[in-house]
Amino acid sequence: MIEDRFLRRSDVEAATGLSRATIYRLMSAGEFVRPYRMGKNSVRWLQSEVQGWMNDRPKSRGFWLLNIMSTTSTKFN
Repeated sequence: MIEDRFLRRSDVEAATGLSRATIYRLMSAGEFVRPYRMGKNSVRWLQSEVQGWMNDRPKSRGFWLLNIMSTTSTKFN
């Protein structure tokens, strides 16, 4: 059994690659998982819920192009 854990916002940002503003904008639009209130000024996200959100996201179609461009060296004069 995999142990679930709570993630800080910085952990969510690192895992998803999203900025703080984007996370909260997506939450407002109902497109990102909501955090759990841990205290007056503290919220945390369940790792399994964030992972589930990431698994449900469509994969980028441009990733292969980005990967090719990053491995190709181009010299400019």
